[in-house]
Amino acid sequence: MRKYFVLIMVSAILLSFVACSSDGNDAAMPLEPISIGVLPDVDSIPLIIADKNGYFKEEGVKVDIQHFKSAPDRDSALQSGNIDGAVSDILAAAFANDGGFNVKITSLTNGMYKLLVNKDKGINDIQSLKGKSIAISTNTIIEYATDKMLEEGGLKPEDIHKMAIPQIPTRLEMLQNGKVDAATLPDPLASVAVKDGALLLNSTDKMGINPGVLLFAQDAIDKKSASIKAMYRAYDKAVEYLKKEPVSSYADVLINDVGFPEGIEDSISLPAYTQVALPSQKDFDDVIKWLTDKKLIKNSYGFEQLVDRRFVK
Repeated sequence: MRKYFVLIMVSAILLSFVACSSDGNDAAMPLEPISIGVLPDVDSIPLIIADKNGYFKEEGVKVDIQHFKSAPDRDSALQSGNIDGAVSDILAAAFANDGGFNVKITSLTNGMYKLLVNKDKGINDIQSLKGKSIAISTNTIIEYATDKMLEEGGLKPEDIHKMAIPQIPTRLEMLQNGKVDAATLPDPLASVAVKDGALLLNSTDKMGINPGVLLFAQDAIDKKSASIKAMYRAYDKAVEYLKKEPVSSYADVLINDVGFPEGIEDSISLPAYTQVALPSQKDFDDVIKWLTDKKLIKNSYGFEQLVDRRFVK
């Protein structure tokens, strides 16, 4: 009888161990690597810092950050499966789903987009932009931000001449060389333009709009959710670091690893980075309205159709 009792106890312990090992305990399992596409803008800095400071490694996830110079190149990489996710915007999420490629917004990002004019053009306000040329990237957050800033200044999009310049560094160069009258740029290149004498007419942070997001392909969310959660834990650590440290502490990382201009610590304007959160309903609705009004998408999406809440606490 004693032997029988011992066998029962051993069997129970073994079964308990097996159950615990298979009870969705992702922490005990190796995490799948993930890849994220970024542009040369301040939205991406928390990810860059998380990588450089070893926060991803602390959370047990390998994150491959891939750098792109234009939104179309980034979006092509996402749709071809070369990256799992991207620092992007609500517009790109709507476009992708409208085209049959299932992506979901997983959080907002913190960025700023600025409408600037060449220092030698004699333009001092938005009204004076009527009939002038503005360098943008079309059908992106840049064009959306431009239209919103023009609207606040009393102009319609058709009042100005939009020039499609997808690559951000090229857009800056054209503004500096006077090949366009104005340009809408993200930071840090917008801060570079201001340092060189460009006049700031308006910005998204002044208007209180923020359509920037981090998004992932649905396939990546389905297969790598534990990795994405670990990535976000590292992201939050980076946000805390950025709140405490001056730009001079990590300027070399931005210059050497990301390609930000030399001396950026003296001119860069950074947003107030926030812990992982979802975009606002208002920013989402305003973007979808802009897209549908311009007939750029066939479907008018609701918040829950494009947003995955599982990664926000």
